[in-house]
Amino acid sequence: MLTTERHQTILNLLQDKQTITLQDIIDKTNASESTIRRDLSTLENNGELARIHGGATLTERKRKEYSITEKSAKNIQEKRAIAKHAASFVSDGDCIFLDAGTTTLQLIPFLKEKDVVVVTNGLTHLDALIENDIQTYLTGGLIKSKTSALIGPQAIQSLKNYRFDKCFLGVNGYHILYGYTTPDPDEAHVKYTASTMAKKSYVLADHAKYNQVSFAKIYDLSDAALITGNLQKNEIQHLAERTDVTEVST
Repeated sequence: MLTTERHQTILNLLQDKQTITLQDIIDKTNASESTIRRDLSTLENNGELARIHGGATLTERKRKEYSITEKSAKNIQEKRAIAKHAASFVSDGDCIFLDAGTTTLQLIPFLKEKDVVVVTNGLTHLDALIENDIQTYLTGGLIKSKTSALIGPQAIQSLKNYRFDKCFLGVNGYHILYGYTTPDPDEAHVKYTASTMAKKSYVLADHAKYNQVSFAKIYDLSDAALITGNLQKNEIQHLAERTDVTEVST
């Protein structure tokens, strides 16, 4: 098994159990204890996990999720620039999914002059959508208090009733190896489902999300185009090897 495959296997085990032993990893990978210890050291240095006696556990950062209020003020100019560029991909007559999130929220004013239909699971989006006179459908589902997103089986079933021209998603992290991630598996499922109902999917994520890994994987980088901002040239080059990426400078 290649090193990158072992690393992914270790992180997958952590997603399932949150805390794992050396023996858990050895049984899964058939690697030696010394090799696994080196892998854990590397992953800990990358901030992917925390080592404990005889094994490893998820870092609190991977499970932590900030509220809408906490996230709204961060990198606001960059988020607006990303959203403005994302709006350039929307055509008159499009039906789009607009994911809950602070960067996707910034997209709404740029849709005002376009004849579009929006489906969203973001309760915080409703006032802006109504104010801009955009025809809107709201998914059903459980209201998640932390992010004001609608999640769960009802949200999933609702999304399966639609077909989108474009899907615009927010994430908590994007990583070359570990793809797009978010802290909540239920929210990840909603994002994934919406994307499968769309002809084209875009992830809108500011530079602070680069190389960040949260608990629940949505999908690989190659499964959606990435619109981000303020990265180094070499970082953009590495991302471009995995997906269609656009950098918006602010």
